[in-house]
Amino acid sequence: KLKVLFVDDETDFCLLMKNFFTKKNYDVSLAYTLKDGLDQLEQIKPDILFLDNNLPDGKGWEHVDLIVEKNPHLRLYLASAHYKGEVIFADYPQVTVWEKPLSMTLLHSNF
Repeated sequence: KLKVLFVDDETDFCLLMKNFFTKKNYDVSLAYTLKDGLDQLEQIKPDILFLDNNLPDGKGWEHVDLIVEKNPHLRLYLASAHYKGEVIFADYPQVTVWEKPLSMTLLHSNF
């Protein structure tokens, strides 16, 4: 079973994602703060990480370099309502940036 971790302070979004990925047979973990997310990342070693940028205790995307360095096989999805399509993190092929809200069509076509 692939493990996926969502780090996002929007609880409704996390529960929707948990429902979607659980039905697709993923092992899903949720974190609502940056600190909790980074702690869980080390503990559970997920295959996939969804990381929000604007979290109550910091900017998630400021940690991308370190996350990728420590977890080279991790597929990292960055999602933000403030992302407008600019090219960022181009040096990391395992990083995908999506604008929120995420559509079910987008999720179904990728997972």
